[in-house]
Amino acid sequence: MAQFIKIYKEKPNEAAIAKVVKVLKDGGLVIYPTDTVYGLGCDITNTKALERIAKIKGIKLEKANFSFICHDLSNISDYVRQIDTATFKLLKRALPGPYTFILPGNNNLPKEFKKKTTVGIRVPDNSIALEIVKLLGNPIVSTSIHDDDDVIEYTTDPELIFEKWQNLVDMVIDGGYGDNIGSTIIDLSGDEPIVVREGKGSLDIL
Repeated sequence: MAQFIKIYKEKPNEAAIAKVVKVLKDGGLVIYPTDTVYGLGCDITNTKALERIAKIKGIKLEKANFSFICHDLSNISDYVRQIDTATFKLLKRALPGPYTFILPGNNNLPKEFKKKTTVGIRVPDNSIALEIVKLLGNPIVSTSIHDDDDVIEYTTDPELIFEKWQNLVDMVIDGGYGDNIGSTIIDLSGDEPIVVREGKGSLDIL
């Protein structure tokens, strides 16, 4: 059964963050808060953990469109090809924030994602998620927690998330109520930005 751990986003407890990172380093799956909806994540360098997430989502790993949660812009450059000044300025304006940016991937992508030409990158405006990634030392792969309810697309109450997921994951973080609007997805892999999904992030940044 998963551990249930309370972390306050105003001032994340260092010992609690270290506990989360240990679970991730040991190949565990963690449900954690972002600036939009709760996410299910694992260490991107752990193949077994990646396979577990793909299995939960009912998809083949190589077909999965997971996003990478990064700590900052320099962290992003480890996984994407050289970006031009206009793109960099756009990322700087928008991040950290409720956006997923699709960018051309580079050769540093984990082997499971080598066939992909692009990668979805997130730097959420949530101190819990950012502190986890910072201490871990590399991004976590992430996918949103969806609800079975037709009306509500995402589960926002961490206690309900724990109830539902406790036997599927290794840790659930209670970081307060989540949002029920996903991130705005913008494809920056071509000549012009393309809005794939309008979500919580404003399009005024474009």
